[in-house]
Amino acid sequence: MTPMARLRRFWLDVHLWIGVGLLIALVPLSVTGSILVWHDPLDRALHADRYAVSGPVVAQSVEAYARAAQEAFGDRAKLTQLRLPQTPGDPVVAVGRIAGEPGPGGRPRSLNAWIDPPTGRVLDTAEVAREFTMLMHRVHGSLLIPEVGRKVVGWLGWAMFVSSVTGLWLWWPRHGGFLKGLRWRRGASTLFNLHHMVGFWICIPLAVLSLTGVYISFPQTSRAVFGLPAQPPRAAGPGRFAPPIEAKLTLTQAVAAAQASAPDARVVEVNVPTKGKTPAWRVGLKAEGAERPKTVEVLDATGAVKAASGRSERGGAGGGKDEISPLMRKIHDGNDMGIVWQAIIFTGGIAPALLSATGVIMWLRRRARRRAIGRAVA
Repeated sequence: MTPMARLRRFWLDVHLWIGVGLLIALVPLSVTGSILVWHDPLDRALHADRYAVSGPVVAQSVEAYARAAQEAFGDRAKLTQLRLPQTPGDPVVAVGRIAGEPGPGGRPRSLNAWIDPPTGRVLDTAEVAREFTMLMHRVHGSLLIPEVGRKVVGWLGWAMFVSSVTGLWLWWPRHGGFLKGLRWRRGASTLFNLHHMVGFWICIPLAVLSLTGVYISFPQTSRAVFGLPAQPPRAAGPGRFAPPIEAKLTLTQAVAAAQASAPDARVVEVNVPTKGKTPAWRVGLKAEGAERPKTVEVLDATGAVKAASGRSERGGAGGGKDEISPLMRKIHDGNDMGIVWQAIIFTGGIAPALLSATGVIMWLRRRARRRAIGRAVA
């Protein structure tokens, strides 16, 4: 056997054992990724009543929406966040924290309310963490594995990348040019031809999705590779899951103080103060023509306003600006990437299931042929 033949056999074994050995993990990871490309349209289709707004005008005050949400929550939850629509036709969304045992992954359970912007009428309430689309998010992000699930998904991303690269190596024609490899009939079996054809057209997008998924799963290592400053560690204590406190300022006072710091901006989000060293209201303000809102903090003890502090995807320790992380997530999720890339992502999620099925069948047939030859020789 020539060195090239031995190398090809080695990569075939790697490609085969990734497909067969990780079939049970890779297929749900890929299929849920396909589903989540259409997260927003799917959510609107499943819960049309939440989006049945009477008009696009945000006609009520922030306080009115907050009152309506808390009345809908009753004793079940306490309001922690209010998000006003940034796209005309969307509802106002309120989030309340449910007291008691935490939900999946140790996160506090939350109750959402969807509110009609013109009238302030509550359209629906639900605990979204228990719904289908959020289950798909948890499967795709951690395979429902506690603690280490995100890292497991990251290593599966590396496996998918290696599978894509080895698949391209094995697809490349050994005799003849590139165009010869694009022929449908590469072999006598329809499954063989289907596996090669689908594998070739999807291998590059699949490799891109795999690497962006690895970046998201290992954020600190990825930032170091790109020379970005590491995110500061989270402070000890309740952290981002801290419970809301009995605030000294009212919501009206906090919003007024925030708006006074930027009179030309409109309020798009309000977060109530939570337990910590310096409790503060976090208010999102968006100026006309701005791409993103900016967040200010209103200290609950004094009413003083300051720029928001803390971790951010766009900034790290030392104030380094991170343009790569949002881009990686945008590519991986398909958000604002257009219908063509979203269709490619969808296909890239479905294709591994087809490739795994055809690959396993081809492997089983190959083993059967070898056993038959062995019996004949014996």
